[in-house]
Amino acid sequence: MLDNLELFLRITEKGGMAAAGRDLGLSPTTVSERIAALEAHYGARLLTRTTRSISLTDEGRAMVEGARRILAEVQEMDSRIRLGMERISGSIRISAPVDLGRNRIARLLDAFMRRHPEIRIDLTLDDGYADLAARGFDLGIRFGDLADSTMRTRKLGDTRRLVCASPAYLDTHGVPHHPEDLQNHNCILMRFGHGVDRDWRFLVDGKEKVYPVSGDRIVNDGALVREWCRAGHGIALKSNLDVDEDLEAGRLVQILEPFTSTRTNLQVVYPAGAVQPRRIRLMIDHLVEEFSDPG
Repeated sequence: MLDNLELFLRITEKGGMAAAGRDLGLSPTTVSERIAALEAHYGARLLTRTTRSISLTDEGRAMVEGARRILAEVQEMDSRIRLGMERISGSIRISAPVDLGRNRIARLLDAFMRRHPEIRIDLTLDDGYADLAARGFDLGIRFGDLADSTMRTRKLGDTRRLVCASPAYLDTHGVPHHPEDLQNHNCILMRFGHGVDRDWRFLVDGKEKVYPVSGDRIVNDGALVREWCRAGHGIALKSNLDVDEDLEAGRLVQILEPFTSTRTNLQVVYPAGAVQPRRIRLMIDHLVEEFSDPG
């Protein structure tokens, strides 16, 4: 039964039975038989299958939450009995923004794994929206306030979004002194999911105002936005966590500073209804502690 529950979760995470079977080394026939056995046991259809895709039924969605809780409790018990309370093991699936993940999160995960060598990390870097529960993530790192009431959060700190450009770009195109000046500049735009961030927000005369921007480069990768900006291809709007080192080294220059003083939360996000294994709790504590350390 536990193996069948794990298979069911893998199907929901991979988006298909064939992909889950390949991941677990199971034949298509075995996958179908085991899901049929799971549905027979509970007397309910869990998946709606078509020739091209699968989707969860209402009973299937309830099964996702229950299966994760059961498997987490079993893995926690296994770790306690085999390894003792001082040692932790198992996999932690994490979702994080691309630039922050490469520059900050990866180093923090390295430190955690040195402390707990039997931990396995599965890190997905993605600047778009990711449904943590549906995709099987244990936790995510997110900018901004959370509107989803099914998730819980712990604050990592405050961040600021800065407007910046390379010295070469400013030497060639001039320095904008007011957000209105951006209409005469090439801005590097971020795509989040299906939307492009063409409206940049600034504080003008004590009020938040939106200024539309445009440019010849759009990408869904925050790290590439920073790389293009450093190369002199345009002006970028980035978190201070992503560009602090570039600003200190002189590779980038902050501009429009009097107008960009708004702050944004950086948070750890995780499913509210899930039982948290000890390794997840320790990882969250580790991230909170590291981000709170000014050193």
